Amino acid sequence: MAAPLLLRNRNYRLLFAAGALTNLGDGMIVLALPWLATLMTRDPVAIAAVAAAGRLPWLLFALPAGVIIDRTDRRKLIARADLLRASIVTAILLLALGEPVPGAVWALAGLAFLLGSAEVLRDNAAQTILPALVAPEDLEAANGQLWSAEQLTGQFIGPPLAGVLIAAGIGLPFGLDVAALVLAAGLVWLIALKPEIPVQARFFKAMAEGIAFMRDDRALLRLAVVLGAANFLATMTITVQVLFAQEVLELSAAAFGVVLSVAAAGAITGSLTAPHLTRLLGVQRCLYLSMATWALGYGAIGLSGSGLVMAPALFVVMSAAMLWNVITVSWRQRRIPPALLGRVNSIYRFFGWGSMPLGALAGGAVVALLEPDMGREAALRAPFLVASAGSVCLLIYGLFRLRLR
Repeated sequence: MAAPLLLRNRNYRLLFAAGALTNLGDGMIVLALPWLATLMTRDPVAIAAVAAAGRLPWLLFALPAGVIIDRTDRRKLIARADLLRASIVTAILLLALGEPVPGAVWALAGLAFLLGSAEVLRDNAAQTILPALVAPEDLEAANGQLWSAEQLTGQFIGPPLAGVLIAAGIGLPFGLDVAALVLAAGLVWLIALKPEIPVQARFFKAMAEGIAFMRDDRALLRLAVVLGAANFLATMTITVQVLFAQEVLELSAAAFGVVLSVAAAGAITGSLTAPHLTRLLGVQRCLYLSMATWALGYGAIGLSGSGLVMAPALFVVMSAAMLWNVITVSWRQRRIPPALLGRVNSIYRFFGWGSMPLGALAGGAVVALLEPDMGREAALRAPFLVASAGSVCLLIYGLFRLRLR
């Protein structure tokens, strides 16, 4: 019997540990950043702008990031990006510790944009380096473990920890994130890889090669479009989650952190069971199951009046999301040639993640537009109900057009 992947593969072990650390910090930021924004303003549009700013770089920089990744030592790029993120979070920490001033929320939005820009490089490089660290037959197991660790640290531990730390001081989650990012950069630097021949083509020619591959692969392109729509809907709900939890469900920061931890438990469940479910049901049925589950989960939250409903609903939504991720990430890591992986993966995530800032702005806009006529509570419920209806539409499209071969 072969030894577990984490025991027999040193390079993968280092990447796994670094990812766990950075995602612990990210999990704290997930709660601490919007919470800091709500201390600066109660305007849903301004709060949505902070969320949108963090995701906007995926729309602006995903394409050039792919070329940079294919032309650069990915190990060094990941480590340097983490150090850059540490410096940006330090600036957010200083903002959190300062006296509140008018317009501070817009400075926070600017720092969120810079943080998201570094994340574009880091996350794409980390995902494309994995096939160089593990054997092809280990990709599902490796991706499942990485997604599980991301959710365990980033959602199950990070948010409630941030909730506890916020009670002691709003700056504490940001300070701990800085330490985690610096340590993670050191771990990635220790990864030993054989030198790879970087892409030699000129920048725009290299980008065009990636675009051409994506354009010609219809299955990959359709998958990217569906992911973009799904992430638009998800981010629309995430943007108003904190206000929904505070004003409709009347949850404290610690209680909201517990709700996010339950969601993370669902993500871990989905990540770990994905290989078994795909063998049992097949890839196609699992994709359809994911979309159907999103529709049910968002609908339940939109109609709920208690954290006791929101928590299990997020559990099933996140479980389905991680099932989708493990299946689709492993599929495209095998499908895309190694020399093109950075560029094509970045183009894929341009579609899949570039929609997030638009979804974030849409969430805030829906609340602002509906509140005068429907009232605050109904307006805060609306994004979840829209996401439920949208997920039904995605399922119908997927049944007819989405085929992974």
